[in-house]
Amino acid sequence: MPTPSHSLRDIETFFACPAQTNKGLSGTIDVDALKELPNFRTISVMNNNFEGPLPTLTKLAGLKTAYFDNNKFSGQIDNTALEGMHWLKKLHIANNQFTGKIPSVLGQLPKLTELRLENNKFEGQIPDFNQERIMDMNFANNSLEGPIPRGLTSLKASSFEGNDLCDGPLSKCSSEPKIALWTIILVVIAVAAAVAAIVVVIIILHQRKHTPEAEARPTASSPGTAGGAIHQKAPSTTDLDKMEQGQAVAATPDRSPEGQGGKRPEQAQTQQKLLFLKDDIEKFDLPDLLKASAEILGSGVFGSTYKTALSIGSVMVVKRFRQMNNVGKEDFHEHMRRLGRLSHKNLVPIVAFYYRKEEKLLVSEYVNNVSLAVHLHGNKSLGQPGLDWPARLKIIKGVAKGLLYLYNELPSLTAPHGHLKSSNVLLNESYEPLLTDYALLPVVNLEHAQEHMIAYKSPEFKHSGRITRKTDVWTLGILILEIITGKFPSNFLQQGKGSDTDLATWVRSVIDEDSSDVDIFEKEMRGTKNADGEMMKLLKIALGCCDLDMEKRFDMKEAMKRIEEIKERDGDDDFYSSYASEADARSSRGLSDDFTQVSMNI
Repeated sequence: MPTPSHSLRDIETFFACPAQTNKGLSGTIDVDALKELPNFRTISVMNNNFEGPLPTLTKLAGLKTAYFDNNKFSGQIDNTALEGMHWLKKLHIANNQFTGKIPSVLGQLPKLTELRLENNKFEGQIPDFNQERIMDMNFANNSLEGPIPRGLTSLKASSFEGNDLCDGPLSKCSSEPKIALWTIILVVIAVAAAVAAIVVVIIILHQRKHTPEAEARPTASSPGTAGGAIHQKAPSTTDLDKMEQGQAVAATPDRSPEGQGGKRPEQAQTQQKLLFLKDDIEKFDLPDLLKASAEILGSGVFGSTYKTALSIGSVMVVKRFRQMNNVGKEDFHEHMRRLGRLSHKNLVPIVAFYYRKEEKLLVSEYVNNVSLAVHLHGNKSLGQPGLDWPARLKIIKGVAKGLLYLYNELPSLTAPHGHLKSSNVLLNESYEPLLTDYALLPVVNLEHAQEHMIAYKSPEFKHSGRITRKTDVWTLGILILEIITGKFPSNFLQQGKGSDTDLATWVRSVIDEDSSDVDIFEKEMRGTKNADGEMMKLLKIALGCCDLDMEKRFDMKEAMKRIEEIKERDGDDDFYSSYASEADARSSRGLSDDFTQVSMNI
C-alpha cells in the first residue's frame, strides 16, 4: 500500500494498475483517501487478502470499473454502498465471502453491463435488472432461490448453476410447493398439541359438570378483573374496509388467549403501529384513523384513496395499496425512509406508513384544491371555467421542478416518478402543483406495474420491453401536451403496453397537416394576448420530451432549462414566425366529443 507521502496521482495509478493483483496485499481499503482523486475511474485489487465489508463505492462517483475478485471480503452489501453509481459499468466481486441478499440497487444502475457474483454466500431471490445492455453476469454457486428475473433470461444456464433457481435458461419453476422436513415436523407437533388440548378441555368440562359451584367463581380473565388484560387487536381487512366506507371502527378488544397473556402488550402495539417519517407533525395512532370518519376520494389502479378527519383536528389522506405484497418488510421500510427524507414544495410528503404483508397504507396531508385532472377535464364537463395560460404555465413549471428534484435525489431509480399523470398532480389554493404517487416502482409488484403504471406506456417499453432514465421525461412531455391542448391521453386507460397512437402523435399529425380548422391549444388559454409565440415554444419543448428517438429526446435537465425560459407573453417572435403560420391565429374550436367527459378513477 502507498504511504501518505505519495502524491494523489501515485495513489490513483497504484489502484488502477493491474499489477496490484496477486500481491498478497491485506487489510482494508480507505475509500475516503481515494475520493479526492478527480479522474479515478478504475480500482483493481484482485487476488489479494483484503477483508472486511465491501468499500462504500458511492463515494467514488466517477468510478467505471471495480475488480475485487478473489479476496476475503465478507458481510452483507447495503444498497447505500452502491447508490448513485451512474457511471459504473463493471463490478467483479466473485470468490469472496459476501452474505445476505443481492443489493436491489444493482438492477437500477443505468450503465452496468458486467456483474460477477459467483462463489459467494448470497441468498434469497435475484432482484430485477432493468439495464438495456447486459453483457456478462454470473450468479453461480451461491444460495439463491426462486425464479430468474425476466431481464436476465438471455444469460447462459452456467451463470446460475449451484443455486436453487428456476425459469429463464433453467427448468420452469414448479407450481407445486416443496414441503420441507421441518415443516412436516411442525405440522405433526401442532396436530399432537391440538389433540392434547382437546383432551384437556374434555376433562375440564367433565369436572365442571360434577362441580357446579365452579361456574360461580370469577375467572382471572374476566373483563374488569385485575388479571384480565385486554389488548387492542391489529386492524383487520374488515376494519379497513369499514374505514373506506366512512364507518367509524370501534377499538375492538382482543380477548383471545394471545391477547390475555400469549403476547406481551408491547408486541400487540407494534402490530398496529404507524411509522412516522416526519418529525414536524402531530403524532396519532392507527386506531385514530380507524375511528375517524372517512370520505372516499377515488379508487384507482393501486386501491382506494380516502380523506379522514382526526379528532386532533388534522385532515389526512390515506392510500391503501394491495399490489405491494412481493416486497419484503425490510426493503419496504428502507424505501419509505428514503422517501421520508425528500422535501420539496412541489411534492406531497409522505408523513407515515403502515406495513402488513397483504397491504400497505401511505398517509399524507390533505391538499384542498383537488387534482389537475379535475381542472382539465372534470370542470369542463360541468361547464365551469378552465385554467388560463398563466395558471397552466405555472403548473407546468412546478411539475418540472418537482420531477427534476426526484431525478437529483433518487439517482438509483430508472424512473424516479414512474406514474406521472394529471390525476397524480394536486393543486393547492394558489394553484401550485404537488406531485403524488412518486417513486413507487421499486415496491409495486412488477406485473401490476407493467399493466397499469404510466412509465410502462412509453414507446421504449412497447418496442424494447425496457424503461430508461428518459422515460419520465416522456411522461412529462405527454402531461404538458394534455395541459395545453386539453385533450385527454386516452392510451393511458389501456392495460399493458401503450399503443402507437398517443397524444404526441396526434399533435404531430395536426402540425404536419397544417390543418386550419383544428386549434391545438385549449380555448381557455386564448384569453391572454400576445402569448401565442410562447405557447408554440412550449409545444415544441413537449414534443422534444416525447421524441421517439432516445438520443434526440431531452434529458430532464435540458427540459427544465427550456421550460424555465418560457414566459407568459411573447418576447421574441423568431421561433413563432418560423414555426407558426397565420393559421395559428384562427379561432378556437372545442375538442372532440370523445373527451368532454372522462372518469377520474384511474
